Amino acid sequence: MNDLLDRAELLSVLQGYNPWWGGRPLVVPKFRRIAFQVCHDYLAKSELQRAIHLSGPRRVGKTTILFQIAESLLKEGADPKSICYISLDHPLLKIFTLPKILKLYHESTYPQGKPAVLLLDEVQYSSDWELHIKQLVDHNPEYRILATGSASVAHHQKLTESGVGRWLTVQIPTLSFYEFLQIRGERTGQIPDDLRPIDLFKIKKDDLSLLATQFRPLMPLFQRYLLVGGFPETARQNDSTLSQRLLREDVVERVIKRDMASLFGIRSVNDLEKLFIYICLNSGGLFVARKCADALELTRPTVLNHLEVLKKANLIYLLPPYAPTGKKVLKAQPKVYLVDAALRNAVLLRGEEVLNNPEEMGTIAETTVLRHLFAYHYRDVPQITYWRDAATQKEVDIIVRSPAYLIPVEVKYREKAPLRESEGIVAFCGREKVKSAYWVTRREEDFDVQRFRNAETAFLRVPAHIFVYLLGQAERLLW
Repeated sequence: MNDLLDRAELLSVLQGYNPWWGGRPLVVPKFRRIAFQVCHDYLAKSELQRAIHLSGPRRVGKTTILFQIAESLLKEGADPKSICYISLDHPLLKIFTLPKILKLYHESTYPQGKPAVLLLDEVQYSSDWELHIKQLVDHNPEYRILATGSASVAHHQKLTESGVGRWLTVQIPTLSFYEFLQIRGERTGQIPDDLRPIDLFKIKKDDLSLLATQFRPLMPLFQRYLLVGGFPETARQNDSTLSQRLLREDVVERVIKRDMASLFGIRSVNDLEKLFIYICLNSGGLFVARKCADALELTRPTVLNHLEVLKKANLIYLLPPYAPTGKKVLKAQPKVYLVDAALRNAVLLRGEEVLNNPEEMGTIAETTVLRHLFAYHYRDVPQITYWRDAATQKEVDIIVRSPAYLIPVEVKYREKAPLRESEGIVAFCGREKVKSAYWVTRREEDFDVQRFRNAETAFLRVPAHIFVYLLGQAERLLW
């Protein structure tokens, strides 16, 4: 950084990103994701000597949270110059290492050694970022570090080698249905704000019916949510065509065609794009690598490698098959889902006509339920799987499993979805002695607790819009 011109240009970029250094106002959206408060609370724990990593798909609000953190700290009386936001995917900033950028920050703006908050956006674009942040955490306790990344650093090989114990990851998924309503400013009536799905098992049938009527105004909005998904920018849009175009350009095109090549060294972006489209067409189904490889005319190792890359990029969920503790599943075939059903709709150009297609809506609803279960149970670090009996072919869509609980969930998003004793979820619950299970349906009339003779399981039949709303609402009660 001996070149004075480079130094001046770099400082100009930093000043532009940090208007509060010069006393200029910072205008940020009022709506706050749940992850905002989580990150804020972690930063306040000075004894927590770890960098905080905010991980999630592109365009879910990570950058906005960084600026909201800055705004909040300023209102709390922090020295404006002690807060430094750095967007590490800026073309000029990519040229310099993080230590050189911080050196200029301290020489020109804020003395080194004093407490400072570093807000590092898209950290994975900085060369040797893993080593540099490890050194900052180890040797600069005066720093509080919050970094974002569209690609998960939790799975990064270099990080696992050099950064163990230096990171605390906060996941930020797409908007829950609850947040979708909030960001649009929709009214939710008299729904109790501390109600959780598990509480529904204790409510009498007549009271459940009354509760269903309170949720009835949300049904059209839930249909909208299933169509346009949980990305903040598109959630506010009323034009479905425009929403899908934005998703294709901002999320799919940029992630697959730009991020994957630069971050993971993907040589054939076209092969990765073909795999992503294949997953869109087969979302929610068993993923057989050989079958996929043959269909796409790729090798099986290439398919498996690209599949892992899509997972690291926060674009897909992989569900392994359920196995009792201590047992292995031979020839395990995962189920694969997109992180948000709207991505599938956008890529496959599925418009509002999809709302009248029962098969399509079944896939979309199942994906949406899975997203909410992942987000709600994230803190417990559970294993989320599916179950299929090889002998009878009976199955359960989703099973959330931790040392403390086992929760089977079956999604039947259609007009008629009776729960019969012959269903796979009943067989599974009997085999594993499960206390409570969920049967997620479409109609508000399907709302009660059902039991079968000689079985200890209570099955809650619950409409999908109620189930996911309460899961989303309950997320904030966990932190």
